Amino acid sequence: MRFIKIFRSFAAVLLAAALLLAGTAFAESAVPAVETDLDVIQKYGNIVLKVTAKSLLDQGYEYGDMLKVTIIGQDLEMPLCSNYPDVDNGALICRVVNDGSNDDNLVILAIYMGDLATTLGIAEKVATNDELGFTWKPNYDLPIPVTIAMKEKGGYAEGLMIHQLVRTNNREDYANLTDEEYANFRNVKTTGMGAYALFRTSSPIDPELNRNKEADEALNNAGVRTVMNLSDNEAKMKSYDGYPNSYYSQRDIIPLNLAMDFYSDEFSAGLAKGMEFFASHEGPYLVHCMEGKDRAGIVSAVLECLMGATAEEVAADYMVTYYNYYGIEPGTDKYEAIRKGNIDKNLARLFGVDDIYQSGLDLSASAETYLRSIGLDDDTIAKLKENLGKSYAE
Repeated sequence: MRFIKIFRSFAAVLLAAALLLAGTAFAESAVPAVETDLDVIQKYGNIVLKVTAKSLLDQGYEYGDMLKVTIIGQDLEMPLCSNYPDVDNGALICRVVNDGSNDDNLVILAIYMGDLATTLGIAEKVATNDELGFTWKPNYDLPIPVTIAMKEKGGYAEGLMIHQLVRTNNREDYANLTDEEYANFRNVKTTGMGAYALFRTSSPIDPELNRNKEADEALNNAGVRTVMNLSDNEAKMKSYDGYPNSYYSQRDIIPLNLAMDFYSDEFSAGLAKGMEFFASHEGPYLVHCMEGKDRAGIVSAVLECLMGATAEEVAADYMVTYYNYYGIEPGTDKYEAIRKGNIDKNLARLFGVDDIYQSGLDLSASAETYLRSIGLDDDTIAKLKENLGKSYAE
């Protein structure tokens, strides 16, 4: 009798599993493939499709699903998510923005911190003199068809849970932060860096995040003299409301307008100009992009390594941003996932090493090697280190 009960229980488990698998297969097959076209290519190479977010979600697609996206004969696998940080750096993402407004009812294919249009060879950049600094020249006849199909229902649910981040642009939602923390403004204090030599921040001029005024005030209070702007060209930089009257406008600034593809020739060439600008101008220095998170994060990290910081120090400084924006605390699963998938991964790839924490690794030498690889000579590197090693404390 006991054997029969066990057998029946085991059979019930098998039946439940079979029904679950059948239900999953039915759910996946019941979600129809969606045929659409490429609509526009955004500034950083992200591809906006003609299908709307609402219509895609109405077909049964949900956040956390794994998709198969077919474009120009290539099959790409990517998760359906709501924001770029929902995946690791360098990962494909189908970003579905659906907050109820017409302006944000978008389906976007992208590489987080990369340039999908260039990577796939869909289009190439042609330089212009307008605010964007370039236009896209398609390599294929339009329209370019795109098919979205279900790969695995809920296949990215766990990854989404780890990466899902929530931020607002309302100052009152960050009552526990100072104005400087709210603006993601801080002095970089890692080993080897001179006192008050280097600062990083969100944009002091771009109002999109509602943090520009706090950042502008902070850079003035810090006595910043030289600025590396990673997100704007000169025309865009000077077009922001209030720019002429900002403290920021009174500084020595190099606007680089770099995309978030740290491994591209364009990023390397632009960063080399930024480093040469720091070497030839007086500090204190400031690095910023829009959020002060990704581009500013990797540039700050390279400079920290150059000056002698440990991998632990670099990662800790990088992750302060995720506390300022999202309240991510050290020691949590999200903290570790973000650190490993972002700063650890990117620095290792830039420096050509397997692990930035590996025993015996000289991060300063690795940073010097990287800077030489993007075009800096030894004299410029030496001057950069001299400038960043000075104390600017009054």
